[in-house]
Amino acid sequence: MNTPILDYTGKTIVITGGASGIGLAMSELFASQGGSVYILDLNEQQALGAASAITEKGFRVKAMKADVSDHEEVCGVISSINAEGFIDVLINNAGIAHVGNIVATREEDLIRLFNVNVKSVYSCIHAVIPHMQQQGGGVILNMASIASSVGLSDRLAYSMSKGAVRAMTMSVARDYVKDNIRCNCISPARVHTPFVDGFIDKNYPGNRDEMFQKLSASQPLGRMGKPEEIAHLALYLCSSEAGFITGCDYPIDGGFIYLNT
Repeated sequence: MNTPILDYTGKTIVITGGASGIGLAMSELFASQGGSVYILDLNEQQALGAASAITEKGFRVKAMKADVSDHEEVCGVISSINAEGFIDVLINNAGIAHVGNIVATREEDLIRLFNVNVKSVYSCIHAVIPHMQQQGGGVILNMASIASSVGLSDRLAYSMSKGAVRAMTMSVARDYVKDNIRCNCISPARVHTPFVDGFIDKNYPGNRDEMFQKLSASQPLGRMGKPEEIAHLALYLCSSEAGFITGCDYPIDGGFIYLNT
């Protein structure tokens, strides 16, 4: 077993959407640093498979099925985890995307994006805050997006939802700073995950390679990010070494926001 980069021994980490893509990279990395990781995912089989693969490496990971858009279900799952050991870190990673400008976005599309991308973050934080207050502190990390800072074409609902996550992050950080609860968010640009591959296949059939190259080239570094790169930033922000950081948004975007302007 590798020597931990940042030691999470004895800490409990909850990661929503932790069975694939960026969430999976986080689950494995936090577990490899000694943490006890709980993967919350709607896809139970995928979550169980991810947990099994990571535990085979000698790490502590447990999969739990959860519809994070269901407030009551989230509260129940968080309470059951906390009963096994105080939750030290909550990472709100679960999310979905949508293509369309405001005219092409139906009401049901907007509601679906809100429920998964915004309401789930609210529900998880709402559920975990009392436990963190009781234990004397904790860390919350939310996944926002560059879409929360700049306008992206045909991404109305997605941009709206991630803007809400960014604003919620700042509000929670301010409200609970005296409780020793830190809250930050990460804003990735495009990251190459199976989600992105599926997104391209669904929305740009027959034009996959060209669209992949176009999306990669939109970042000044000329490529998409890697899930592991996002996970390492998360590992630092949730660590005690980052104890002086709260109420911040961290773009990790290959230069997209500042070098494209």
